[in-house]
Formats: sequence, structure tokens, C-alpha cells
Amino acid sequence: MRKSRLLFAFATAMLVAGVPVHAQDKGSIRYRWHDAQGLPHYSDSLSSEAMKYGYDLVNDRGLVVQHVPRQLSPAERAAAKKLADQQAEQQRIERDRANAEAQMMSAYPDEKSFLASQQQSLDTIDQQIHTTQINLRSQEKALTDLLGRAADIERNKNPIPKFLVDGIAKQRDVIAGQRHALQRQQELRAQTVQLQARQLARYRELKAAQEQPAD
Repeated sequence: MRKSRLLFAFATAMLVAGVPVHAQDKGSIRYRWHDAQGLPHYSDSLSSEAMKYGYDLVNDRGLVVQHVPRQLSPAERAAAKKLADQQAEQQRIERDRANAEAQMMSAYPDEKSFLASQQQSLDTIDQQIHTTQINLRSQEKALTDLLGRAADIERNKNPIPKFLVDGIAKQRDVIAGQRHALQRQQELRAQTVQLQARQLARYRELKAAQEQPAD
């Protein structure tokens, strides 16, 4: 109980002692700013010009207590917001990367398991490419058969039926789609190989850092 009274008395004394000091400091504060020509100005009150160019709060010893930046124009505010958004996005990307790398190192404790996972991804793409190649050969054979039928009809001096003409056109579209799909898959495989090379280099870098002895 005695300690509580002492603490209360001490806190009260501090508050009372601080009142005149704060009042004195506040009364000695002046505003300083520079105009468009760079000339300094001082005032005991805050002016619109000071807010326009930004100002300093200066105490009676000439020391800057606080700096208040100038007001931004709408365009400057928009630019500042854009920059802040970009910085926030970059920070998010860096956090996501750090989390992904932490998960990678946890999932693959050694390089052998990491390489096996990479090879599995390539095997999946290779299987897709193989399936597309089989389908493409099948569709090309079907087109060859249709063209052969059309050639037989022409040799007999007969007009090619519309359904056969339409079928040939449709089959060519199917083949074009298959070839486009095969090209995309082959490009994906090439990109995956390059990505995996970068991932492996990063994995080795992180692994080496983990194995460094602690200072």
C-alpha cells in the first residue's frame, strides 16, 4: 500500500512538473519555411505559404523539432500512391517467394529428392507430348484417307460431294489445332527445363546457406 502511494505521488509530481515545461516549449516554437526562391522565413503562426512549401518547427535554440513536408498536388498524390502500391506489391512478391522457398527446402531435404520431383514434372509433360503426337498422326492419316477418296472421285470424272469437301476442311482444322497444341507443349517443356535449372541453382544456394556453421 505504501509503495502504491509513493508511485502515485511520483507520477503526480512528474505531471505537475511537466506542465510548465511543456507550456514553455510550446511558446518558444517558431515556424520556418523556404519560399519558391529558397529564401527562409520565420513566423510565430502557421501560414498558408508554409503549408504550401513545407515547414520546420524550430525551438528557441534554433533546432528543428519536427519537419512537416509540403502539401502534394493531386498528381503528386496519385504518383505517391502508385509508388506505394508498387512497393507493397514487391514486398508481397518477396514474401511469397520466401514462403515458397521455405516450403521447398522443407519438402526436399536433399538434392536427390528435389531432382526426382523435377524429373517427374518433365515426365508428365513428355507424356502429354507423346499423346498429342499419336493423336496428330491419327488425324493426319484420316485426312490422307479423305483426300484419297476425293482423288478417286475426281479420276472418275465425278464431282466431289459437299459432305466430303466439308469433311476435308474440318479435318484440316483438327490437324492445325493438334499441331498448335503440340507446339505449345514443346515450348512448355523448353521453358520448364530452363525454369528447373534456375530452381536447382537456387536450391543449391539455399542448401549451402543452411549447411554453413553458425557463428
